[in-house]
Amino acid sequence: MQAVLRRTHLLPRAFPRSSVQNSRIWDRPILSRTIVTKRYTEEHEWVSFDDSNGIGIVSITNHAQSALGDVVFVELPAVGTEVSQGDQMGAVESVKAASDIYAPVSGTVEAVNEILSSEPGLLNKSPEDKGWLCKIKLSNPSEMEKLLTEEEYKVKCEE
Repeated sequence: MQAVLRRTHLLPRAFPRSSVQNSRIWDRPILSRTIVTKRYTEEHEWVSFDDSNGIGIVSITNHAQSALGDVVFVELPAVGTEVSQGDQMGAVESVKAASDIYAPVSGTVEAVNEILSSEPGLLNKSPEDKGWLCKIKLSNPSEMEKLLTEEEYKVKCEE
């Protein structure tokens, strides 16, 4: 499993633990880690899953935006929509073509990138950062294992 360690926090305990001799002994810091896993679909979507909150950020890949050309319209799912892995959940239109967007994972749409309705070209400028499409609360995080790793996706794009 390809994973990226995103952040580590040291959370010291606020109160000292007293010992028999009444000296102050501090507890050890608690380590809190968040693992973020990014996977790809064969249809050129990606999802970046944060295990600390169960949310996956979804968008199209840089390869997809490059193939589409200048994006002129983005149709996004409504917040609260239940999606299943592989279901059509939106569309992207460009000067060259229109393309459906498929849900890389199952879950509930928690947020959509409203900026894309007025600035669809943001998908071309920043498809894997500011041009995210939606955030999905995953109902089955194990579906991430069915998706392509970055290396597998690169091989797929070269075919």
